[in-house]
Amino acid sequence: MAVVCKKKIRKPRQKRLPHSLTHSQVRALLAAVRKTPYRLALTLMYACGLRTSEVISLPVRQIDSNQMSLRIIGKGDKERIVPLPDTLLEPMRELWLMHRHPTWLFPNQQGSNHIPSSTLGKAFRLACNATGLTDDVKPHSMRHSFASRLLENGESLRVVQILLGHSSIRSTQIYTHLTEPLRHEAQDRINAVFADLM
Repeated sequence: MAVVCKKKIRKPRQKRLPHSLTHSQVRALLAAVRKTPYRLALTLMYACGLRTSEVISLPVRQIDSNQMSLRIIGKGDKERIVPLPDTLLEPMRELWLMHRHPTWLFPNQQGSNHIPSSTLGKAFRLACNATGLTDDVKPHSMRHSFASRLLENGESLRVVQILLGHSSIRSTQIYTHLTEPLRHEAQDRINAVFADLM
């Protein structure tokens, strides 16, 4: 007697966009984060469109205070340059002066590595609970909110894609599209949108 194997049909995994928070919701959430390093890390995620993995592992050497930018190594080892809002440079300096770690902006307590994503995630969840935000809100919502803010304020979709590192074009080609005038325009817009964060 032949045995008939039933093949399990898998449903395609649904990809859901993270929730976009309003600017006032983000400000309330950031105000509810008790520890300065975690507040600054989450602020950078929002103001620069960074992933959790990108912010926690941000090396000090990749902060360019002259160009007011961050050099980010993202998914797939892709490199991108993102503008740094003027208001965030001084808090970043102050944080570094507190620990003076030679590598990481956000070192762990032992100084042996950067902070783990779970630690930042816990700080985020506590702040969400304190501000009454739902369980659907995840740390990635900060990055999604960054993109939403820029698009709401008239930034082009192409520039937002470049800043998020979503383009499939090789990294060297990406930067040819974000020309110097466009970069300055994006910098001005980012400074205006995120001026009241610190």
